[in-house]
Amino acid sequence: MKHLIPGFLIVAAMSAISAPALAQSNIFLCVDAQGTKEYKNTGDTKGCKKVDLPPLTVSAAPRSTSAGSGAANRPQPATPSDFPKVDGGTQKTRDNDRRQILQDELKTEQQKLNDLEKVYNNGVPERQGNERNYAKYQDRVASMKDDLTRSQKNIEALNRELSNLK
Repeated sequence: MKHLIPGFLIVAAMSAISAPALAQSNIFLCVDAQGTKEYKNTGDTKGCKKVDLPPLTVSAAPRSTSAGSGAANRPQPATPSDFPKVDGGTQKTRDNDRRQILQDELKTEQQKLNDLEKVYNNGVPERQGNERNYAKYQDRVASMKDDLTRSQKNIEALNRELSNLK
């Protein structure tokens, strides 16, 4: 009795075998009549020359095995020598401006929440004249509840940002 190999296994095996070959395919530099350069993976047109590239190598980042691996062992990003520096006074002014903006946003959001809570009336807002259909009223109440929840989350986020300031 012959053993039949399902077609999908053959396709999977062929893909696995050909994947490295695709990653190392040839690159051709083609120059047309106007002098425009174009890189292609086929050199089937006139003016194409094969480009010799070094083989691709993939290396993993070295892992630290010490118990104290943390922020101290991470390489710090290099700062260019011509990168603009900010003096302490300017930074303090910026931080104060940021704090003031966040406090203003918090005050506005708290006022919005108070207004929404008044209108929401503990889940029983007054029906409007255009809400003869009860489903329309329920949709408005659900929307109001979503607005309340969103406003509460905004207040939490603003308080969190304010507490993170120096």
